[in-house]
Order: sequence, then structure tokens, then C-alpha cells
Amino acid sequence: MRIERAGVLRAAEIAEPSPGRGQVLVRVHACGVCRTDLHLLDGEVDIPRPPIVPGHQIVGTVIARGEATAESEALAVGARVGIPWLGWTCGRCRYCLSGRENLCDQARFTGRDIDGGFAELTVADERYCFPLPENDQEGSAGAPCRPPSNLQVAPLLCAGLIGYRALRMTGDGERLGLYGFGASAHIVAQVAVFEGRRVFAFTRSGDEETQAFARGIGAEWAGGSLERPPEELDAAIIFASAGELVPAALRAVAKGGTVVCAGIHMSDIPSFPYDILWGERTVRSVANLTREDARALLELAPRVPVQTQVTPYALEDAGQALADLRAGRLQGAAVLEVSV
Repeated sequence: MRIERAGVLRAAEIAEPSPGRGQVLVRVHACGVCRTDLHLLDGEVDIPRPPIVPGHQIVGTVIARGEATAESEALAVGARVGIPWLGWTCGRCRYCLSGRENLCDQARFTGRDIDGGFAELTVADERYCFPLPENDQEGSAGAPCRPPSNLQVAPLLCAGLIGYRALRMTGDGERLGLYGFGASAHIVAQVAVFEGRRVFAFTRSGDEETQAFARGIGAEWAGGSLERPPEELDAAIIFASAGELVPAALRAVAKGGTVVCAGIHMSDIPSFPYDILWGERTVRSVANLTREDARALLELAPRVPVQTQVTPYALEDAGQALADLRAGRLQGAAVLEVSV
């Protein structure tokens, strides 16, 4: 499934890719559907050289390797791997050399610059692939499974990683607000509760089903996105792409609190009075992820244990999955089931 241009997603038969030096060829088993894919389709995030195969929450098996390099991770043929959004960095700039490879100006991203996982096969730089526990049998969506099934682990590779990076930016705040309770929030809520935090969930106004879902995985309060919580928050993470939530979150956090904007795209933030920022409140964004984020979350997730709730779709139904994501018809994450 390929984005031909803004607004156009089509099935396409393309040549089988071949792994180059330092790359691996991966048979895709599952690929999470992310709001970033929707932003790419809608033209809200630029695609430098369309057409492109989107998808950057990939779980698959290595079926071939290119020539090894000095930096190769030596992933074996047959290894089960996860492939995230960050697909390549230069390794030489001031960002890469200071542990901030997520900010590399030359970075390439899976599903935007590099063909991604809405396909049967994909090629990836093996340095940006992460070994996963072997799994011989799929579990049912949302059910405990050790190791996690392909469907269940896919959302960890972006929804989980961005949520985890955003959570780290909130410091040790106990009272955590999550604005937009979708794929990322339902993962980070579990991590936050595991860490002893109190979770307050904000959803679309009147969305009682999602509010009940949030309470069911550990939120102690759930309400509409513009409501005031029953007490001040120490920090808030905004996953929804609605800029008007920034002032709402600032009003909800206590002095010294942090508001983290976790999306790659957000509508314009309206002007707001200085007094809701005053008191050493902070607003900051999350940009992409680092490989260290991935290693840390993939090590932590089984200890929580994180249980993702997923709705599976066939590869050819990717357009429907994106439409359901746009309309808010999902609880948890949408995942394309590409092959067993």
C-alpha cells in the first residue's frame, strides 16, 4: 500500500527490494498504523520523494542480509526484529555525537524517506532494527502472551516509544494527565501506573466508552479534554494533534509542572495569557526517538507487563484502518496483519 500523493493511498505491485551494504531484507508480519501515517497521507507532514510505502511500527523476520559493515549488528537470517520510525542518522553531527540522534538534520525515517511496513517485504539499516523475543504463535488481541505476539508488539515501536520518551520528559511527577487516549496513551498509562504514578485521562468530550477503557487500565479519573481534573497535575502529555489542548493542559498543571507535546504535527496553538505559563511551568515537544529509547522500552515492557489492545486489519484494508483512526473509532491501536 503506497501513498502516491497527498490524499491518495493505493495498492501497488513493486519490485522486490534487495538489501544493500549494512542492510537486511525483512518479511513483514505486522505493522502498526500510526497517526503519523495519517499526517503523511493528509499532507500535514511532508513526504520528500513520493510515492512512499508508509508504516513504521514493523515486526518481521530477517530473510536476507547485505554485505556486512564495521558497524553491523550481525542480525542473523531468521531473527525476529522490530523496525521503528528512525531509520538512519549521519552519526557525525553535533546531535548524533551528543546522544540526540533523534534531532539529526539528515535523519531518514521509515515510511517517510524509506519504504516502510505497509508491504510484504521491506529493507532496513540493521543498526536501526531491534531484536525481539522469538514467537511461534499469535495470541489473541489484547490478551497476555509471552513473548508478545507480532500484533501486540507492533504498537510499541512508535506509539510506545514516543509515549515512553514523553514520559521521561515529565520527570518524577506523580499526577500525570494524558490528553488523547489512543495507542500511545494506553501504553504509557500502564508504564506510569507501574512506576507508581496516578493517571488522569482526557478524551473527546462525551466519549464515555474510551473513558471507561482508560479507567480499566489504571486511570483513576477520566473526562473530557477541556475539563479540569479533580486536582492539579504535576505533568501532562498531549498525544492529540489539537493545539487548543496546550492552554487547557497548562491550566491543569500545578506550578513547576511540565506539558509535553508528543505529536509530530499539531494544529496551531491559540494565544493564551501569561499567567497560566507563569510559576515555572514548562511546555516542550518530543521529536522522534533514539535507539536507546527503543532498547529501554523493549526491556521494560515485559516487566510491567504492557498489554496492548489491538484491532487487526488486512494489508489491503490499510485505508479503512486510517479512516477508523481519523474518526476515533479505535480503542488501543490498529495493526496491519501482513503475514503469519
